Amino acid sequence: MKKRKPFNYQLLYRRTCLVIYDILSVCLASGLAIVLRFLDEGMSAIPDYFLDTVSRMLPVNILITLLCFYIFRLYHSLWAFAGVNELQNVVVGSFCSATIMAVVMVIFHMPIPKSYYFMYAFLLVAFTFASRFSYRFFRGLKHKSQNKKNDTAVMIIGAGEAGNAIIKEIVSSNYSTMVIKCIIDDDPNKWGRYIQGIKVIGGRNKIIEAVDLYSIDEIFVAIPSAPRTVIRDILQICQETTCKLRSLPGIYQLVNGEVDVSKLRDVEVEDLLGRDPIKVDLDSILGYVKGKVILVTGGGGSIGSELCRQIATHQPKQLIIVDIYENNAYDIQQELLAKHENLDLVVLIASVRNTNRMNAIFDEYHPDIVYHAAAHKHVPLMEESPNEAIKNNVFGTFKTAQAAAQAGAKRFVMISTDKAVNPTNIMGASKRICEMIIQTFNKHYDTEFVAVRFGNVLGSNGSVIPLFRKQIAAGGPVTVTHPDIIRYFMTIPEAVSLVLQAGAYAKGGEIFVLDMGEPVRILDLAKNLIRLSGYKVDEDIKIEFTGLRPGEKLYEELLMDEEGMQDTANAMIHIGKPIELDEEEFFKQLHGLKQATELENDNIKQLIKEIVPTYVYEERYGKR
Repeated sequence: MKKRKPFNYQLLYRRTCLVIYDILSVCLASGLAIVLRFLDEGMSAIPDYFLDTVSRMLPVNILITLLCFYIFRLYHSLWAFAGVNELQNVVVGSFCSATIMAVVMVIFHMPIPKSYYFMYAFLLVAFTFASRFSYRFFRGLKHKSQNKKNDTAVMIIGAGEAGNAIIKEIVSSNYSTMVIKCIIDDDPNKWGRYIQGIKVIGGRNKIIEAVDLYSIDEIFVAIPSAPRTVIRDILQICQETTCKLRSLPGIYQLVNGEVDVSKLRDVEVEDLLGRDPIKVDLDSILGYVKGKVILVTGGGGSIGSELCRQIATHQPKQLIIVDIYENNAYDIQQELLAKHENLDLVVLIASVRNTNRMNAIFDEYHPDIVYHAAAHKHVPLMEESPNEAIKNNVFGTFKTAQAAAQAGAKRFVMISTDKAVNPTNIMGASKRICEMIIQTFNKHYDTEFVAVRFGNVLGSNGSVIPLFRKQIAAGGPVTVTHPDIIRYFMTIPEAVSLVLQAGAYAKGGEIFVLDMGEPVRILDLAKNLIRLSGYKVDEDIKIEFTGLRPGEKLYEELLMDEEGMQDTANAMIHIGKPIELDEEEFFKQLHGLKQATELENDNIKQLIKEIVPTYVYEERYGKR
């Protein structure tokens, strides 16, 4: 039996009050309209037959008005949130009522001045508007007085559609404790004008002055269509204040009509990189992933797990996750199963260093496409354990690539790094050897082997951002190795988009490289993160320089000099030309390197130098 809803007595009370008010409004408007017509001549000048017409039409007029107001939903709207639509309904409903009243009077030849019709209509609109919108006005005043002590002074940056939407919601909300003090916009044509009663006081050069003048607590950046370089420059100015920063994620919020306060988010350090996000041809990705068996090694890691998330949305026939760390594998397994009920998902615990295990997996599942993300990536740790880096990165890649080729995989995409270019550390050198392996394999197997090379990934395991956040949360200091150290950065979704795009472009043997824009100083990154966390640099949180770590260099490169550059259909993705090498000598060197790692040779770096001539290391790190 369906449960009956409780009767809403409060709603009945409010509607009854509105009906009574409207009846009184009709009476008052009818009387005032005829009085105003003869205002200059005095009340005594009003003919009795005009007054008789008004009184005789009054009951009919009331019924017509109540019916029109009901049709135009003037008894159904939530007047606490009344806007343009409600105002239109008030005007149209009132004029509709006045028009019907006029038609009735004309049909029945009832004497009345012609000006009476217009005066009555405008008076009825005024009285109705007053009743509906005064409710919102007085309720807002009551709310503001109750929350006056909790007011948060807000500055809006952006006097466009997004800014207007945010301002409208805050101003009209009875539950907001925010007070918008001013608006900033770089368009001089908007300076001195008002939006929802809030003044546009000037351009970005006024931000710091206005923060002090209006005692601003929070700054909302509402310019989602602006280039990232503009956003970055504005945010850098805002960081000179102590205000909390929030912004809209992007232009799609406007397109979808989703601009409101709930869409505002805290400004992240990614907003300060000054580079537009990578755009990927999703159709090409969908075309080569859909209906295929996909295997991802290292599928529980930061890059591997994001690969799995995006692949799962492109309807693969089967997705196989291989990882040695069971906790990460379990986490991504549960996440994907919860989001994709029809996904054929297989999660396997295995090491890429285990030849028999990898061969058995490939023989059983025969994947069409392999994404090889499994690797040791932490530079200082690999400097202390170089043999482990070679065993896992080099020979793990060798064994996985060989298993894929022998099982007939169509494509093999290896995750590489900019540290592979002129490497100064074991991790980078090991990845350069991996690139050489897959380029060599590409010549001898039908499988299309490619590598994808990119810089540091924000938020990934081992990146500086999580470390800085922990140090800031602990009260500092934030440690930076060198004041001049710079790095290329990208977000995890961007990195994965590049890997997926490379798989679509792959013809075999390529090293795909992302145009990552301008590099970022790690010191600037640390300062930005401290400010975004609401602290002052060197006052609340100090920065300490610890010196370059073993194998670390001041800057990274994306291409070796001899590799050259080729363009792809995506302007942000380029191809490094394959480097010719003596394959016979290369495999002999790999065999010697394998024996040395198994014997835990202390001179492993010298052997690596013979394979990768561009590898440079300091002798004091030549032995463990």
